[in-house]
Amino acid sequence: MKKTVARSPQHDTPAVYYPLFVNLRKKRVVVVGGGKVAERKILSLLRTGAEVTVISPLLTRRIEKERMAGTIRHVRRQYRKGELKEAFLVIAATDSPDINEKVSRDAACLVNVVDTPELCNFIVPSVIKRGLLTIAVSTSGVSPALSRSIRRELEKIYGPEFSAYLKSLRSIRAEAKRTIRDPDKRGACLKALASENMLEMLRKQGPAKAVRAARDAVRKTNTP
Repeated sequence: MKKTVARSPQHDTPAVYYPLFVNLRKKRVVVVGGGKVAERKILSLLRTGAEVTVISPLLTRRIEKERMAGTIRHVRRQYRKGELKEAFLVIAATDSPDINEKVSRDAACLVNVVDTPELCNFIVPSVIKRGLLTIAVSTSGVSPALSRSIRRELEKIYGPEFSAYLKSLRSIRAEAKRTIRDPDKRGACLKALASENMLEMLRKQGPAKAVRAARDAVRKTNTP
């Protein structure tokens, strides 16, 4: 007689993920796979300053270019157990479900198996990048397509002007913290630099106008 295993109700509901931005600079990251999907993951990881090792018998031309440039370490063969030691983060992006499952099972760290949330202990959200601004959208793995649709809507709301404003805002905030001695005035000024009025000005009049207004706000706060 075939044994029936009771299915826990918690497996029928999506996982509750803890949103987190991770600093991967100089961290060992292993990507298993060398195709187009792996390529997208690798290029994204390299922008974070991660130390990327790629395990795959074959590479796309773009990944091969990175290998030739010395930006990645390449292990030219199929994945073997034990190759994930000391890895901080692992991504499985092969076209073999068996290999992907082995990677998930072997990894004693953060592991993501592309398009297979049940084998992951973290998932990669749909992301908007505007310079220092990062907006992440997730449906907890239920519908990546919906995440992408929401991301496209947000891309229309948060345009490239936010990148320019944030680039200047870092130094403006530092000046405010350094020069405004009254804590109440300093707090009010910092809030004004990120207020809804400032966002409206940024969208309607552009980053140059918003940066000037932000600098003026700091100067006026310092005026007796």
